Amino acid sequence: MNEDINCRLIEYEAIKPHAGAIPPSSKSKRKNKTSSSSFKHPNKEQKMQPAILRDPDATNKLLEAILEAPNGKRMVSRLARTCRAFCEPALNVLWRDLDSLVPILWQFPGHLLKKARKPGMGFVKTPSEEDWNSVLKYSERVRQISYNERSNAVSASVFAVLEESRPRSYFLPHLEELNWKVETPAGLARCALFLNPELRAVNLEIGSRLPQLDSFLSDLSNRTKLTSFSFVSPTSLPDSFTDIISRQLTLEKVVLVAPGALAPGVGRWVASLPRLKNLRLDLTGRSVIAVEGFFDELHLQSGDSTPSSVTSTDSGVFSGDEDDDVDFSLIRKSALHLTGNLRSKGSFAQMRKLHLTGDVSNIAVFIKHITTPLTQLELVIEDPPDRADWHDLSSMICEKFGESLQTLRVTATSASRFIDLVRSTNRAEPPSGRLSMEHLTYLPCLTRLEIDLPESVIFTEEDVRYIAKACPNVEILKLCPLAGFPAGAGAPQITLDDIAHLVRSCKNLHTLATVIDANGKNTDILTSRGVSSKSLLRLHVGHSWLDDPLQVAILMSHIAPHLETLKWFQEKNRPGFIEANARSWQKVSELLPHLQGVRQLERQFALATAVVIPVETAEKSIDATTKTVDRGVHVYPRMRNNSAQVSATLVSQVVQTQSNYTSTGVYATPSTVDVAVEAIKTLVSQEVDAVPELVTESVEATPSNIIIKSVQALLTPSTFSRAHSNDPFPFFIIPSILNLFSLAYRLFIFYPLSLPSQILHIAAARIRSKQAESKQASPIAPPPEPTTTATTDSDIPLDTLVVEVRD
Repeated sequence: MNEDINCRLIEYEAIKPHAGAIPPSSKSKRKNKTSSSSFKHPNKEQKMQPAILRDPDATNKLLEAILEAPNGKRMVSRLARTCRAFCEPALNVLWRDLDSLVPILWQFPGHLLKKARKPGMGFVKTPSEEDWNSVLKYSERVRQISYNERSNAVSASVFAVLEESRPRSYFLPHLEELNWKVETPAGLARCALFLNPELRAVNLEIGSRLPQLDSFLSDLSNRTKLTSFSFVSPTSLPDSFTDIISRQLTLEKVVLVAPGALAPGVGRWVASLPRLKNLRLDLTGRSVIAVEGFFDELHLQSGDSTPSSVTSTDSGVFSGDEDDDVDFSLIRKSALHLTGNLRSKGSFAQMRKLHLTGDVSNIAVFIKHITTPLTQLELVIEDPPDRADWHDLSSMICEKFGESLQTLRVTATSASRFIDLVRSTNRAEPPSGRLSMEHLTYLPCLTRLEIDLPESVIFTEEDVRYIAKACPNVEILKLCPLAGFPAGAGAPQITLDDIAHLVRSCKNLHTLATVIDANGKNTDILTSRGVSSKSLLRLHVGHSWLDDPLQVAILMSHIAPHLETLKWFQEKNRPGFIEANARSWQKVSELLPHLQGVRQLERQFALATAVVIPVETAEKSIDATTKTVDRGVHVYPRMRNNSAQVSATLVSQVVQTQSNYTSTGVYATPSTVDVAVEAIKTLVSQEVDAVPELVTESVEATPSNIIIKSVQALLTPSTFSRAHSNDPFPFFIIPSILNLFSLAYRLFIFYPLSLPSQILHIAAARIRSKQAESKQASPIAPPPEPTTTATTDSDIPLDTLVVEVRD
């Protein structure tokens, strides 16, 4: 359907410049004429429009009604293509709510898509900025969009391309509501593409446990300012859910269908929302203690425990006899009720709509803690409910919300409907449960009562009378219109007489949907003018029984002379279908309009031929002179001084703080080990014949010319090289200084140490020589040892120094 609409919208954009049958020449003349006249009469074009187009709200209502009809989208799209006046409003209605991202992808050029007829499969090429022009033109009209990961209508690669190539931050700038149903972390991450500042409602349905849910909720809370938030999941809420979502103080609607939604912390957060008007919770499978725990942390913050509260029963008077105390809270509450200034200071102060799912007993426990005046109450119960629990719940609803409740809906859970579906496929007996209405005492403000249960479908004459008495202002009444009553199970127990009694008591009833038994001969209805309803316009009889179509058509023309719509089930594959009843109701629908016309003519004739009794009149004059009286009143206020002594109670406390010290000793003596090592030097005596050879040379020291020479003795080459460097001192002074140091070293240090050692060596040598001679004299003496020439510590005499003389 959406693909067809978008194709037609593209065609409309293509033919828009060529619309009309006016020739180009006359068209241009007409355009000039219109432009010239519009300057004189700016509102002429608006006056020429139909009345429906002058009011935008009326236009939207008309288009919405067309949209909800069968093939409504196709009709609105045709209206947008054929009428320029309806073009903009029709496009706004068509693009306002999208159930997929596919209509937006249709606006990209076809050569960018893998398949032009299936744009959800992805892109072949990344769109450029010009390719977004058509998308941005229609995306500004989108207010709501939905995404379901299971449908696989849009490939995952599409979101990456959109995020990479989008020309602006939010390509859906006016998006207000987002419906996101995912099961994987990747699907949840795609939702960030649509989180714009104008977003007001987010409905999340998560099928599995996602680890990054906390970070997503934190990002959602930081980037948006929501008025509606829904979280539906089979897994429990995150532990930090209330801390993350606590920033959303403008929430008006909260839906929590997940384990952990009844935690005391969640109850405290929900109760603290100042603008909360609509609350939906799931109590399925929870115990009464868990339901009570939802309100555990509310009592301390409700303000009902102080004597100054109007809802408190504490009078503030401390007396031993409680029977003599006056309950001033009731007096204050009555006074505020009369003036209209009563404001609830407790929890859920602004809540007006409540939607609960679960067992009837749990719902009764939850409603017991609600003190605010509800206007809408929707209950999804386990069918069939326990009779005693249902009676308690009915009485509690009438007692707590009798003066404010306007809508009451009771439906069955999905588990109950599944059991009913299984039973219908096995061709078993129809259900025989009964939902009694006897405990509905008084609901004067109730305008809508809907009960749709698969099991408890039997309503009796007494139930209809209880409803007519308890709900005199009801406008829409539906009592299990989908119930089936096969021939072997017995007929429905509601008859046309009961319908007549209902329309007599409920003057505002305009929609009725219930299963009835119209086989009886109810001739007494025609004799009463009071059973004729002027408000009943729509009647849905479902699988009602019928055997005489003409009689029923006559009775219906009297009960509902202004009836516009009569519906019944005609599908043969529906459980409980009886073909004879369907054919009879078809005849009733054919006869009823003619009988209604006859009925209207008869009543008009009766009014025209009615005898008018003249009223006797008499003339009488009355003196109406106003008498005035001057009167003065001396008014002075009475003053009263009240003093109150207020003294603060001081408490002095001393806290002794002493640090605990612990002393620990550590034995840290190092371990020592004594080890004896015998270190005896090995002495080796050697003799060296070091008789130097004396060489005498004569040197002529008489210089022929003035030549400065230096003699270097016992100097290293490096010292000599430094002597020739660029020094600030003369180079011939350094050798003289070194010679002085060398001479002092020999005289005072070297000679005193070397002479004694030489003497000792000489003496030892002589002793060893004598021992050798004595050994040679003995016959068994060992061979003589080789004589060494010198000792290792022998010194070199000064005479052996080599003196190098350099010019």
